[in-house]
Amino acid sequence: MNNCVSIFQEQDNKVAEQPSILNKTVPEFSAAMTGDQTFTLSNYQGKNLVLYFYPKDNTPGCTTEGIQFRDLYPEFQQHNTHLFGISRDSLRSHENFKAKLEMPFDLISDPDETLCNMFNVMKMKNMYGKQVRGIERSTFVIDGNGKLVKEWRGVKVPGHVADVLEFVKTLA
Repeated sequence: MNNCVSIFQEQDNKVAEQPSILNKTVPEFSAAMTGDQTFTLSNYQGKNLVLYFYPKDNTPGCTTEGIQFRDLYPEFQQHNTHLFGISRDSLRSHENFKAKLEMPFDLISDPDETLCNMFNVMKMKNMYGKQVRGIERSTFVIDGNGKLVKEWRGVKVPGHVADVLEFVKTLA
């Protein structure tokens, strides 16, 4: 993963803006995913991809978001689009979460935060009055040429999945 491009870099607990990869080709990467498979970006050439990063399996917001992506999955498929959820949870946790929600798409495990850092979704958050480092709910669309064409950061779950689908429908 040495060729990963980070959109931002943390320096002295501050976030320094780096050139965005929006509208640029996403560097090749591979990662473990459910179903005892490996996700490799280049395997999806010619297909649109939605990568949605979420904080943790089996939490209320993440469950709601997963259900909404599940329910609209057939419509994403009709628009040449594959979905993948990504969090720092283990593959075992992902397998259980996927089965519980009957998700028709796979979940990518990123316990070492390689993809989280590549897409700059690790942020300091307030939790019960304390600062903790965690995933900022974010969604990215990569077109069939491997270009990052849309990003949503700091996502609020209600209405988000429908917004992503509407954007995907605009892709040729």
